[in-house]
Amino acid sequence: MEVRRDCLHFRGDRPCAPHKERGVHCEGCPEFTPRCGRILLIKLGAAGDVVRTTPLLAALRRIYPRHLLTWLSYYPELVPASVPDRRRFDAASIVWARNTDFDLIINLDKDPEACALTSESRSSRRMGFTLRNDGFCQPAVREAARDKFLTGLFDDLSRANTRSYLQEIFAICGCEFAGEPYELDRPAAPPRLESPAGRALVGLNTGCGGRWTSRLWPEEHWADLATRLREDGLGVMLLGGPEEDARNRRLAEATGAYYPGTFPLDGFVGVMDRCDVVVSAVTMAMHLAIGLGKRLVLLNNIFNPAEFELYGRGEILAPEKACTCYFAPRCRESEPCLPTLRPGTVFAAVRRQAAAR
Repeated sequence: MEVRRDCLHFRGDRPCAPHKERGVHCEGCPEFTPRCGRILLIKLGAAGDVVRTTPLLAALRRIYPRHLLTWLSYYPELVPASVPDRRRFDAASIVWARNTDFDLIINLDKDPEACALTSESRSSRRMGFTLRNDGFCQPAVREAARDKFLTGLFDDLSRANTRSYLQEIFAICGCEFAGEPYELDRPAAPPRLESPAGRALVGLNTGCGGRWTSRLWPEEHWADLATRLREDGLGVMLLGGPEEDARNRRLAEATGAYYPGTFPLDGFVGVMDRCDVVVSAVTMAMHLAIGLGKRLVLLNNIFNPAEFELYGRGEILAPEKACTCYFAPRCRESEPCLPTLRPGTVFAAVRRQAAAR
């Protein structure tokens, strides 16, 4: 019996889609599509960074339409189903990658483990970052990778950068960002929720994770904002994970805002999909909102605002007091800057975005 290992549908250890759907075999299969090669994409984390890397998929499909793409990530559940081979970065996947021939390896992470796998895997072409023999990251090939490498080392260069993250990673791969959208799969069975009354539903993502507390907007500001929005006739839903649960319960009790509780990741995507406008710091939720096409009000203090691509569907707000803790997970000042971003300023931005939806 003929087995076409060079077909783009071939999976090696399980039936291909044409066979499962129509019972065809390799010999004489009308859906035979010659595979021209394999590409390994390494983008491990964080979760939000995985989501905001997905616009690159459109460019890769355009340039390499008959290459089989594998994406290694700590969050394969956030890699869209359009990627035929999504793998978790673990021991099994590392062993597999070390013993597979790739036509191209793209590594967009500077983490030692990602760079090491890029260096030792079998390929004649590498883009992004590899590992030097001193154990540290080094840029591979393109000038764009060197630029990204240097902005990661020197804050002054990072502050002066005028390119978005998407422009940077597209350039690393030798192409130009042209507005390609995020790709984010919506859950097949989203959670059932109440529908807070209002002419638009505003999701308030109140946290930023336990590590990056420099991005945390004061709880009393969230309460003030939620109250203003409800008084203005907008529905308000509080968003967050387990770390934000206690805060969101307090806010719900104090303001009457709707809090549906916490959900696993796919459920959280479904909850966010109910919103018309999302208010968030720079977090995974921000990238989910962009991926879902929501209007976004982004609270930013410690990052270069040029790195964010909002696709014309939002605005970025900064505190009145200049931030001196660039890319720092914890504020170093006795008087933090973020409280000087006033609830009234955010309220006005939400009203603008709600009107523009």
